[in-house]
Amino acid sequence: MANIPPANLSLDGGDPRKLSLQTENNAIEIVGRTEHAHGRVVSFEEYMYYAAITRAEEKEANARFIAARGPRTIKNVIKGRFSKGRAEKATPTPQVANSLSAEETEEKRHHGDALQVSGGNGAGNHGITEEQQKTASRAMRTASWGTIFYLITTDILGPTGAPWAFAQLGYGPGVALYTVFGAMSYYSGWILWKVFCGLDSDRFPLRGYGDFFFRIFGTGVRHFVNVAQALQLLLTVSVIVLSNGQSISQISRGPSGDSTGICFVACLVIFMSAGFILGQIRTLQRLGWLANLSVWMTITLVLLCMVSVKYGPNYAAIETSFGMPPGLPIQTFAGTPPPGLATGGVGFVASLNGLNVAVYAYGGALLFAALMAEMRHPMDFWKSLLIAEIFIYGTYMFFGIFVYSYQGQYTYNPAVQGIAVYGIQTAGNILSLISNLIAAVLYSNIGLKVVYVEVFHELLKFPDLTTKTGKIWWAALIPVYWGIAFIVGAAVPQFSYIVGLVGALFILSFTYTFPAWLAIGYWIKKDAMIEDEERFDPVTNTYNYVDHGWKRWKRGFMKKPFFNAFNIFYFLGALVTCALGCYSSIVSLRMAFESNIATSLSCSPPL
Repeated sequence: MANIPPANLSLDGGDPRKLSLQTENNAIEIVGRTEHAHGRVVSFEEYMYYAAITRAEEKEANARFIAARGPRTIKNVIKGRFSKGRAEKATPTPQVANSLSAEETEEKRHHGDALQVSGGNGAGNHGITEEQQKTASRAMRTASWGTIFYLITTDILGPTGAPWAFAQLGYGPGVALYTVFGAMSYYSGWILWKVFCGLDSDRFPLRGYGDFFFRIFGTGVRHFVNVAQALQLLLTVSVIVLSNGQSISQISRGPSGDSTGICFVACLVIFMSAGFILGQIRTLQRLGWLANLSVWMTITLVLLCMVSVKYGPNYAAIETSFGMPPGLPIQTFAGTPPPGLATGGVGFVASLNGLNVAVYAYGGALLFAALMAEMRHPMDFWKSLLIAEIFIYGTYMFFGIFVYSYQGQYTYNPAVQGIAVYGIQTAGNILSLISNLIAAVLYSNIGLKVVYVEVFHELLKFPDLTTKTGKIWWAALIPVYWGIAFIVGAAVPQFSYIVGLVGALFILSFTYTFPAWLAIGYWIKKDAMIEDEERFDPVTNTYNYVDHGWKRWKRGFMKKPFFNAFNIFYFLGALVTCALGCYSSIVSLRMAFESNIATSLSCSPPL
């Protein structure tokens, strides 16, 4: 995720501030949280009951879709890349019931009775019948696993920090850490996929990262996770403002590089202004093709950086940012670089800063729920994730080792700003500006939406964002949001260290710590259920528990003791890594300010 790829461009849809079920001709707005339908709290077991029905219906619908589509050709693959996708029309439940076991069919009959008991006319669900809700939900689920592979790659791939990470770690530790974090990020994605398939349904669609935790741990944890998500997105926008302020500064200084160019704070203000002007856009229709374009822009950046290494490192940028004098012979190391030959610090601190960048590189799990919610057949998500992770890992390995081998201790982060030739550097900076501006606008939309819904709407009783007054508040808050991001970026103008801090504190948490926590809760609650003795009744919406408390949790844990113990170990290990990463970033930032390498709100550029 280094250099922030524009992940959310994958999500075709309307207003990014709305939570709605879009159909081709109309939109059914979800008023409040459907989890509290009819004034009651939905149980974990009820989520699982309806999720099992939805997965069976999706399997049947996917088989019909494949049969109707026919064999794949190059023509229809290319045509499908630029289409909005085709929704599988909802079919009567009895067709799907034929593919279920006799017991499941009987449960679906009870489910139909339950609709009559709870009001089949939909009046209890704000005028929305269940069939309307199912049709609208299916209309949103059009993406194939191949498309999701492309979007995961867009979401995560950001290789421009990999060479600097190798420069802090050395070849051996760098390969080891990128391999371990890549494998564990796949495991975390696998956890989110299993939990999604177990809890998402047409009746209770799972749309965001916080919904995972709401359905297992309750409202308080959901608020905590959503606030953390909002902070991560705010700091991500700050990182983008800082990175692209540096790009504008480099462009403005000309080929000689002797002048300071445009005042650095003014460069940040230019990017911030463009961001909050574009942030007023309410409807971002059919932008999925930009996700495809962003991957090619990233590949172009990689090629530019690789071509430029024959001209040597950008010594001036390294000296200005890290204080390392030019003229030393370029050196590379199999193990940890000795003191003075790593720009990220000395010894253990330098290695931790390199680790933080490796963690940042695999960030993207935050949007996995939204991607799975768009899939026609979410059970295929593991294929998309596996192929994407292999491609991303290979890119990081090749690019990181290649550039480090040529630039050694003078490797810069991001790599595009470490290009010595002005023409190539400017081309790379312009590509970065275009892709990152779009990414920043989308991240600010998502981040402000979370803050508005969680704080302003729920706690302070501000109007809904779909109302006229809510739209006015949105227009007023966008500049405030970007202003805060600007202050953070201008106050801490040290890109590598602020990236490390965001990576350790938030991206590591959302990619490793939180999925491990989720796995512990999900499988213990799931395995505590006794199949033959406990059963959900769709007529009364109740579940007949045979026991509660410690005995139940012990039974759930002991059904898979080694698996659950591993997840606890994984969770604790991620917490320790988070603490160490934050420590190294804070120490490095303090040293940068004490040595006057970094200066807050200064006209002098930090590179």
